[in-house]
Amino acid sequence: MASLWEYANPVKFMRLSGWLMPLSAVLAAALIGAGLIWGLFFTAEDYRMGASVKIIFLHVPSALMAINAWAMMLIASLIWLIRRHHVSALAAKAAAPVGAAMTLIALLTGAIWGQPMWGTWWAWDPRLTSFLILFVFYLGYIALWSAIDDPDTAADLTSVLCLVGSVFAVLSRYAAIFWNQGLHQGASLSVAPGERMDLSYRMPLYLCMIGFGLLFLALVLAGTRTEIRARRARALLTRERARA
Repeated sequence: MASLWEYANPVKFMRLSGWLMPLSAVLAAALIGAGLIWGLFFTAEDYRMGASVKIIFLHVPSALMAINAWAMMLIASLIWLIRRHHVSALAAKAAAPVGAAMTLIALLTGAIWGQPMWGTWWAWDPRLTSFLILFVFYLGYIALWSAIDDPDTAADLTSVLCLVGSVFAVLSRYAAIFWNQGLHQGASLSVAPGERMDLSYRMPLYLCMIGFGLLFLALVLAGTRTEIRARRARALLTRERARA
């Protein structure tokens, strides 16, 4: 555990992320590309949904990362509130735009998938509604960071907002279990007997899910590195002004 906290040091974080970020990006591109090509062009159409089911290779990974991104922000925010490590706060800040983009992709692909299945682009289904609220929380989180000049105050307030928004992240994941009503289907991947997706769909979907996870990692590392550099630049500028 002690070795893990070492990377709260910006210098050590920059050194680690310097090689981990491009590696994650390359692996993400390879896995997402392979998964999408396999899923879109080399899988059969579903007997009920037809070709529209193939949007699952974008919808499920993006929805999964939308929720997991907020979970990562929650952990980073708690670390900031408890231990005051600036790298964790900056990592949470960097993750927010990526999570918002993933949420938007999930909402759009869900609408495209839902229209031929449900006959409507949108329904106030519990899972869809909680996902939309989660997207609004992402936008609010980003806006709050931008609205406050003092970075420590911004980190404190956005961390509290992250704690509140976590309720909707949980609802987005488990709304179909909490409420039986609604158009949205159950989990696409299940370990329950008789509910497992066919292997021909599962394998490319797994590739896309892992690829989206690595893409998220690469983007968050890149964003955090940018935030650390910006923080250093502000510190140097403040020091120069104090000397003048």
